Amino acid sequence: MPKRGIDTVPDLANRKAIAELRGASKRFGDVLAARDLDLTIQEGEFLSFLGPSGCGKTTALRLLAGFETPTEGDVLLDGQVVNDLAAHHRPVNMVFQHYALFPHMTVAQNIGYGLRQQRPRLSKSAIAQKVGKALDVVRLEGFDDRRIWEMSGGQQQRVALARAIVNEPKLLLLDEPLAALDRKLRKNMQIELQNLQRQLGITFVLVTHDQEEALSMSDRICIMRDGQIVQSGSPQELYDNPKSRYVAGFVGTSNFFDGKVAAIDGGVASVPLQNGVTVNGRCVAPMQDGQEVSISVRPEQIRLGRGGSGYEVTVLNRIFLGEHTEYLVRHETLGEFLVLTPRQTELNDGPFNTGDRLTASWDAGSALVLDRN
Repeated sequence: MPKRGIDTVPDLANRKAIAELRGASKRFGDVLAARDLDLTIQEGEFLSFLGPSGCGKTTALRLLAGFETPTEGDVLLDGQVVNDLAAHHRPVNMVFQHYALFPHMTVAQNIGYGLRQQRPRLSKSAIAQKVGKALDVVRLEGFDDRRIWEMSGGQQQRVALARAIVNEPKLLLLDEPLAALDRKLRKNMQIELQNLQRQLGITFVLVTHDQEEALSMSDRICIMRDGQIVQSGSPQELYDNPKSRYVAGFVGTSNFFDGKVAAIDGGVASVPLQNGVTVNGRCVAPMQDGQEVSISVRPEQIRLGRGGSGYEVTVLNRIFLGEHTEYLVRHETLGEFLVLTPRQTELNDGPFNTGDRLTASWDAGSALVLDRN
């Protein structure tokens, strides 16, 4: 599946801000759903809010949409504070998780619904022209008269997108729009969304709890926790340089070993673990002697071999996944951890089997010393 890599991320530094959250908080009774959100969203950017249920990502999206008013702070669009501007007066459209299509209307009637509400009124021919263009963009030419209940989930999702883009919004908000699709269709639609965003140049803001979805489509990701943005950056930056155990655990898969910093030299910390083994790791953020930390090592950065230097481990489980194989191994003091071995390694060395005694090792710099929270 094509992904946005370091060479394909657009340069956003010189683009103007299309939307901003400035110290925005939202309280529902005693619950603080969003807390001191400070964020600038650039024109043409594909940004994602990523986090578990209840972390505040949907509240942030609804503040931008105008469905919620901040208890504190401001929401800005094109540099103007819009706290009290109703949703239907904002240059923003939203695609909901369950699409919210009208079942009694045809595809064309659904897409043109917003156009028919505009004042002054558009002519029927102008609406038909805009609807036809939107259908072309989402590759549903000829579906004008089709009923919603006659369409597949993926086609309904495209109708919802067409209805959202037909008004040419400056900001398109996506509230987990792929959650109702099966895995294969969801992957295909991730590519469709990414291509659509590039084609239209509209700023997209996505809410999702699916890390693969966020990593594959986004220029920038905001990781949220307890109503706050705890770290933001490009997918590669968050994956390679998470600032905390929480971020490392939410973006990709990682093995964690807990301990306290004993010494720091040149950005490398020596960390005696709770089980007696000392592991050296690269400090992603400033650390102090005696600080409780977690050492993070990605499964794909660990090598398994027969002989050589490293930690002696026993294979507990083997799962063949096609392009790689996942091994659960156990070290007598490090405990259990995961290893991902490329298919080519197994073709060269032969597969490892349950019960095999092997060595596990990783390169210097692959181990990251992270805040434990």
